[in-house]
Amino acid sequence: MMAAPAISLLLACVGGLLALGLGAIGLAAIGLARRPRTGALIYAASGIVSLIAAAVALNALLSAGPPALATLPLGLPWVGARFRLDALAAAFLLVVDLGGAVASLYAIGYGAHEREPQRILPFYPVFLAAMNLVVLADDAFGFLVAWEVMSISSWALVLAHHKDPANRRAAHLYLVMASFGALCLLLGFGLLAGPGGGYGFDAMRGHPPAAGVAGLVFGLTILGAGSKAGLVPLHVWLPQAHPAAPSHVSALMSGVMTKVAIYAFIRIVFDLLGPPQVWWSVVALLLGAFTAVLGVLYAMMQTDLKRLLAYSTVENVGVIFIGLGLALAFKAENLALAAALAATAALFHVLNHSLFKSLLFMGSGAVQGATGERDLERLGGLIGRMPQTAFAFLVGAMAIAALPPLNGFASEWLTFQAVLVSPLLGTTALKFLVPAVGAMLALAAALTAAAMVRAFGVGFLGRPRSPAAQAARETDRWSRAAMFVLVGLCLAVGVLPGLVIDALSPVAQAMTAGRMPVQAGQAWLSIVPIAESRSSYNGLLVLVFIAASAGLAALAIHRFASRAVRRAPAWDCGFPDPSPLTQYSAGGFAQPIRRVFGGFAFAARDVVDMPGPGELRPARFTAIVRDRIWETLYVPIELAIGYAADRLNRLQFLTIRLYLGLVFLALVGLLLVLAIWV
Repeated sequence: MMAAPAISLLLACVGGLLALGLGAIGLAAIGLARRPRTGALIYAASGIVSLIAAAVALNALLSAGPPALATLPLGLPWVGARFRLDALAAAFLLVVDLGGAVASLYAIGYGAHEREPQRILPFYPVFLAAMNLVVLADDAFGFLVAWEVMSISSWALVLAHHKDPANRRAAHLYLVMASFGALCLLLGFGLLAGPGGGYGFDAMRGHPPAAGVAGLVFGLTILGAGSKAGLVPLHVWLPQAHPAAPSHVSALMSGVMTKVAIYAFIRIVFDLLGPPQVWWSVVALLLGAFTAVLGVLYAMMQTDLKRLLAYSTVENVGVIFIGLGLALAFKAENLALAAALAATAALFHVLNHSLFKSLLFMGSGAVQGATGERDLERLGGLIGRMPQTAFAFLVGAMAIAALPPLNGFASEWLTFQAVLVSPLLGTTALKFLVPAVGAMLALAAALTAAAMVRAFGVGFLGRPRSPAAQAARETDRWSRAAMFVLVGLCLAVGVLPGLVIDALSPVAQAMTAGRMPVQAGQAWLSIVPIAESRSSYNGLLVLVFIAASAGLAALAIHRFASRAVRRAPAWDCGFPDPSPLTQYSAGGFAQPIRRVFGGFAFAARDVVDMPGPGELRPARFTAIVRDRIWETLYVPIELAIGYAADRLNRLQFLTIRLYLGLVFLALVGLLLVLAIWV
């Protein structure tokens, strides 16, 4: 496929998605949106369009041709709306549209149970279209317009279940943080455009700013893109908004939209800002490390399954930023091969996280649809009632825990390989910082494994903890089909990581001016990041070893024991108690982690109310966990804004002359700023 037809077809796909959104509005107006077939039609059409766009993006990525450009007579006068399809855009379009296609397949079944589908159907295809436009945009105006449409449409989807007060609060917080992020990006693009107003990315790329302005733009990009991606301490909206949305939307927001924010960071910092400065990598590494550790610690404290997965997204965003920070460090010191390794690891984890996190959110949606519950303490025993969902969720949990041979291991292993080449760095601060970041990455990986054992063990194993869990039944075939597509992709990408690395090489080369060795020619499909003498990994051999070991173990057990399958009650230590409350709880599982890390991370404390001798009341245990970031950073800001709003409220009662005077003073001030800048 030639370059120009590719970008034309992608823009046609975007137009098709926008048309589906308008069509859904018309169907809602005449009362047809409530019919299950209407929702299935919208979702099926969205999935087909997304699948076409994903195929075009994959072809563009593999062909590694020159960038394709297109201009439409829209947007700013004399500028138009510019679009660009290069290797970086193709890679992220593949993530966006593959996630959109699978989420749409899932939604065909899941959406049939929605109480108010008319609040979801018009915004869902628009959300997909906006994410595509953000990645394709080649000028600041088009980028920001698409970014805002992405934010507003996703906000409307978060607010779909608006009768729940918690959902309304989550949507309000999300809108505030999205507006803050957009403002930061607007200011950053304004600095990049300069007094000449070169809003096209080509103009910015050709005239990178001075070091001081570049540093300021980097800071604004961290705030703007980091708030949308979920970097600590800008993450506070994410664990509230993602669980509030319908599960197929949660899968898109967590698995895809956060990657669009990472794309924005890469596009600006690696493409438009010019040569990086060393201190940029220090900021990215510190933020990434603390985001990874704090995200998984927060996940360990959650009993709400979707909030647990949302905090896990924060952790994985931290892992990606560790890779990007390493790439910045190596690129600043002209270590092209090491920079390509770190960039490839980050890009690989972008793809992997979109796969297994979408799978996990879909699994949680299936559980919620079957039980009406998200609280782990009210689940349990689902493996016998929802065996296919349990298997799919288990694969996603193993992938996110970075267990081989699944895809999560390959990208985290590459990130560790990038950490191990840090002695090549010449900056003293980085020589000390990178090993510490590697240790925090290892800690986050171990805690993630514990969090996933807790989620699957408490949610799917044991005995049902509530009547709803007892009555659970397997989810619909469309939802299962979507989950098993992702199961297959997690396994395929984990077993054949070399093919993915080679596909991402043009992207890494555009980011860092270096590329990893070609992996396709390695024996037995191994991956060799730098040299075979240093390290290598073979997912296929690991899979064969696991399958052979499991098969031989099963053969030995059935050969020397019994072929019969017997079911019996679990050993009760001689104290039979039929109550499922006697099982190991989610809170009990997290207690050791809470006691070790809770003091400095959450100001956690345990309150024990033990009845005295002769009292008949029950003993009570309460674990108090506080969000220090919210209390120390956001609560004072909220109070200050409330105070300022009360004081500024008198402005709405001024006379027309005073209003005109204020407008005149504002105009003079802006002209002075422009004069000083020029």
